[in-house]
Amino acid sequence: MNAVDTNTPFYAHDSRDPVKQRIASELIGTLPDGALVWKIACEYLWASRKLAEFGYSNADAVEDVGNLRLVWSTVLPEWTSLDRMDTLHPQYSLSFWDRLPIATCLEAGVRRLFSEDFSGYVRVESLEVVNPF
Repeated sequence: MNAVDTNTPFYAHDSRDPVKQRIASELIGTLPDGALVWKIACEYLWASRKLAEFGYSNADAVEDVGNLRLVWSTVLPEWTSLDRMDTLHPQYSLSFWDRLPIATCLEAGVRRLFSEDFSGYVRVESLEVVNPF
């Protein structure tokens, strides 16, 4: 499975950077075996409020997440994700909230996470981290 971080759906609807918007839209539209990580979906719904001034409403974001749920697998954090977060803490300098989606991806068998937020890491255990931007 492949997952995207919050910035990908955000950029897909942010017209301020047409290059990132195109890359994000293409990635979402062509991502094979997509996984929608619950924490990332929640964070996207919260972050998308910043796009309201550009005509993208909360209702639009809710619809967007609903559409992704139709075509991608939903990945929920399990209690084992918290344990996995603890094992990541000493090895990687990631915040609690950054370790949560990574641990969730690892626990769910996600192979690749597309994100620009983890630039210091190309791999976290078996998870490949790719900056598509």
